[in-house]
Amino acid sequence: IELHTGAYCDAHAEGRFDDRDRELDALREMSAHAHSLGLEVHAGHGLTFDTVQPIAAFPEIKELNIGHYLIAEAIFMGLDPAIREMRRLMDEART
Repeated sequence: IELHTGAYCDAHAEGRFDDRDRELDALREMSAHAHSLGLEVHAGHGLTFDTVQPIAAFPEIKELNIGHYLIAEAIFMGLDPAIREMRRLMDEART
């Protein structure tokens, strides 16, 4: 199953932090529930350097889909540095 993180990311980008936190809580609950049913959990849509860590920290998440952001960010910093920074943030969230 893939959880759509767009509402969480939009709320963060718009400074609606109470909404962001509610969306994050809902995603956390959905992730745990889906995993408890034996489903492999993926997440994505709108994730950025600023929003990836709370989602990457969910232990049930097996895959994050972040391609669009990485390609867009690569225009400014290069593809390799963009991927390395995203991977660093994801790994840091898991420790």
